[in-house]
Amino acid sequence: MPVSVALAATLQLLLAATFVVIPVAAWRTGGRAQRAAEAEVARQGHAPGVLARHGIRFEERAPELALALGITVVVTALAGLNLAGAGRVLSWVLEPVIFLAVGFVTASQVFAVRYTEAAFAKSADPGVREIDARAVIAAASGGFPSWLRPLVLVRFGLATLGSVLVIILLSTPAADAYFS
Repeated sequence: MPVSVALAATLQLLLAATFVVIPVAAWRTGGRAQRAAEAEVARQGHAPGVLARHGIRFEERAPELALALGITVVVTALAGLNLAGAGRVLSWVLEPVIFLAVGFVTASQVFAVRYTEAAFAKSADPGVREIDARAVIAAASGGFPSWLRPLVLVRFGLATLGSVLVIILLSTPAADAYFS
């Protein structure tokens, strides 16, 4: 098996792993993070319900967990097919989807402060526009394991740059010979 195919499959398996670890961690600790964020909003003089009204949530819901696990199955299957010499075309089709869809969703997690600031800035309530989003996100982050944020950054890199790299690796001459 060419190194390029093995590297592509490894990138896919690493991405799949993040789709198990991150949602499970958020499922287990999201409530604590949500309470910490709401307490920070209350400390700033606002009702904790402000977060929900603006679509800001730190708790993982069952449908989100199921979607993440579904993505895990698809990406793991792609890696397995690539290792078996049969998944290149499917990877060429699905990696751009992963790049766009997963990259977009993960970007909102990577840039959580900006996302939260934008949500508050759009509020009709002038008081909400004054909430310190950075402090809210910092409070919520304290409710999650310390390793979660770096892993979110890794997932973003694997979903974006990693997807591009998978396509390149599966396009090498050695990969051509392997998949022929």
